[in-house]
Amino acid sequence: MIKLFLKKGRDESLRRFHPWVFSGAVAQIAGNPAEGDLVAVYSSEGEYLACGHYQIGSISVRILSFDADPQSPDFWRVSIARALEVRKAAGLFGSEATSCFRLVHGEGDSLPGLIIDWYDGVCVLQAHSVGMFRARQQICSALKDVFQDALKAVYDKSSGTAPFKAGLELVDGYLYKSEGFDEGPCTVLENSNRFLVDWNKGQKTGFFLDQRENRALVGRYAAGHSVLNLFCYTGGFSIYALAAGARHVDSVDSSARAMELVDKNVALNGFESSRHTSLCCDAISYLSGVPEGKYDLIIVDPPAFAKHRGALKNALRAYQRLNAAAISKVAPGGLVFTFSCSQVVDREMFSTVVFSAAAQTGRRVRILDRLCQPADHSVNIYHPEGEYLKGLLLYVE
Repeated sequence: MIKLFLKKGRDESLRRFHPWVFSGAVAQIAGNPAEGDLVAVYSSEGEYLACGHYQIGSISVRILSFDADPQSPDFWRVSIARALEVRKAAGLFGSEATSCFRLVHGEGDSLPGLIIDWYDGVCVLQAHSVGMFRARQQICSALKDVFQDALKAVYDKSSGTAPFKAGLELVDGYLYKSEGFDEGPCTVLENSNRFLVDWNKGQKTGFFLDQRENRALVGRYAAGHSVLNLFCYTGGFSIYALAAGARHVDSVDSSARAMELVDKNVALNGFESSRHTSLCCDAISYLSGVPEGKYDLIIVDPPAFAKHRGALKNALRAYQRLNAAAISKVAPGGLVFTFSCSQVVDREMFSTVVFSAAAQTGRRVRILDRLCQPADHSVNIYHPEGEYLKGLLLYVE
């Protein structure tokens, strides 16, 4: 393994088990690693610290292990088995009510650059680094070893996430299929609600699994209410609201493909079409035209407005405008569920921007709950940057 040496005094974060080595901390590399190669990281005094995938950019190494050897034949099997144990502890694997969850969550499972979602026996994989992309076949073999006959297929959907490098064949497709496997969209259960998942054409891996617990919370409040679900994608929050007895739900998204799946999910769960309306249009424009008081409960779950720090300022302004509109429009005594999935917008920033939005409206607003990502999107305690999803439940007088 090629050796990488840190500058003097720049090993402190690794000794605290942070899984990244930044390029500014590197003193020298004894060799010429290609992107994605395994490298061993040493202190300036020559003490071994960790090993991981080398990459070109602000992060030079994503750490895979502080003790085990990633070249060991058992490394991937053991790592995935450990991730599965966490999901078993959370009551997800083997649940009669839920057949989909995140199996591997990057740094949260000590596998930086790797996402694997489980859909009733189908593992959908996304590599966010060249190293993980190059390890796909090893990962697939490990999944077969861990799940045995329970594994139906492994689908690689890395074309939109793996960094573009010459020589990488960024074409999505199956790494493994069991005999007789049906490649079409599948139906999964989430807290006994049924959803169609299309990992071939859908966003991310096909479904936004990180809102499972927050969708259930919407179900606790939705009975008898008129509900607006903005940026609804395939209607996760809408289905929970309808199941809980919402009077009517309007689902809004600009994607025609997503809206088709919303309608199919409404029918799949047996709800009367008269209780739900799909609106394929821009969510922000729609909200601006909504009469005040039309909705008792509004869900604001936009895509990431800031994917890097350079976009932070504009993102905060966008969150403020959007939340001010929702707070001003909701009926007296109404509820607003508002979220940010932008990693560079931390919890304090988001709370501040929602506070500013509320103040702008002049309405009395209470925080009933602070919301986050679920257990299968685990956060490595040594990597607080992994806490990306944050939300607030607001009561508006």
